[in-house]
Amino acid sequence: MEGQLVYIGLAAAFGLFMAWGIGANDVANAMATSVGSKALTIKQAILVAAVFEFLGAVLAGGAVTSTIRKGIIDADLFAASPELLIYGMLASLLSAGTWLLIASHHGWPVSTTHSIVGAIVGFAAVGIGLDAVMWGKVGAIVLSWVVTPIMAGFIAYLIYNSVQKLILQHDDPLERAKRYVPVYIFFAAFTITLVTIMKGLKHVGLDVSPANSYFIATGIAVLIAIIGAIAINRIQPNVKREKKQHYYTVERVFAVLMVITACSMAFAHGSNDVANAIGPLAAVISIAKTGVVGGESTVALWVLVIGGIGIVVGLATYGRKVIATVGEQITHLTPSRGFAAELAAATTIVIASGTGIPISTTQTLVGAVLGVGMARGIEAIDLRVVGRIFLSWVVTIPAGAFLAIIFFFIFKTILP
Repeated sequence: MEGQLVYIGLAAAFGLFMAWGIGANDVANAMATSVGSKALTIKQAILVAAVFEFLGAVLAGGAVTSTIRKGIIDADLFAASPELLIYGMLASLLSAGTWLLIASHHGWPVSTTHSIVGAIVGFAAVGIGLDAVMWGKVGAIVLSWVVTPIMAGFIAYLIYNSVQKLILQHDDPLERAKRYVPVYIFFAAFTITLVTIMKGLKHVGLDVSPANSYFIATGIAVLIAIIGAIAINRIQPNVKREKKQHYYTVERVFAVLMVITACSMAFAHGSNDVANAIGPLAAVISIAKTGVVGGESTVALWVLVIGGIGIVVGLATYGRKVIATVGEQITHLTPSRGFAAELAAATTIVIASGTGIPISTTQTLVGAVLGVGMARGIEAIDLRVVGRIFLSWVVTIPAGAFLAIIFFFIFKTILP
């Protein structure tokens, strides 16, 4: 196809930019509860994310990916003029990356999935016509703005209340923690493993049946719970620190648990959300090489590596503001509260994966953090910060669409 190298070069650059935005915004969300609760320092969080997000992106990020992400537009309408789809995908990557840069600069945790969805809807509606957009899919995404945070918040509320009643409200919280935290470890390991199998392994071509997924997740969770119980039983009370902070040793128990959940969430997130950057990139490469709008395209290893590198660099260079918003500004987090939020987010992702609800990692985690805050009373939540976050969510799809329309017409004018 004429201009093949130009198209592929631009797509690689914009894909890297989009992956950087995912790292700066979305990965910051996945790490925020661990940093906000002081279970990990910012440097440790970046190191954990660097290793596990990269492994998730490269190992499980996509042997085969759908050319058009999530069936948002009708690819058949581009068969006669495949170059329009290339312009659109380039515009989508650049506009979503630009919006993520703006949002991350202001510390707004927005959805990378919704950013790219808004961009694709924008260029398709204006560049081709309203019929090119599958509006039912867009409607389901808008509905998820409400359903996802409420579901995660409700689950987090229940988990944190159970921690309070089973452990923290007793005279011997450390002994109670040693008894019940292995049970929480089992549920955490089970849900995180299930997230990884359902959302990660399918990208590698390993199609595990739901029954086998639950069986494998149960086996791994039991093993991790046994190891966790052994580690927890070795933790001795620190009498000196207990005088200043009554639950110091108990929170240390939960801090160990949060490191496990942070590693697992990073892997699952890397395997799933890297597709937001490499899906459109893979589409451009496929069309540029063949000149045909196909349904699917094989993803080269270098494309996955670009996605992995972009995500890691984005978090390391620009992730601190979003980490501060979610981990520190919504409500005060301790390891036990942060754990409740992370487990609730993971559980919501598992439920959504099983039912096919389109989901945003960002909105899931923010909803879970709000649920933990609500368990302590409405005064424990900074409603001004929450208001700014909700506004940024509403603006994301229109902002992505507006920028994509502008970039689409620029590319249409200047590219071969």
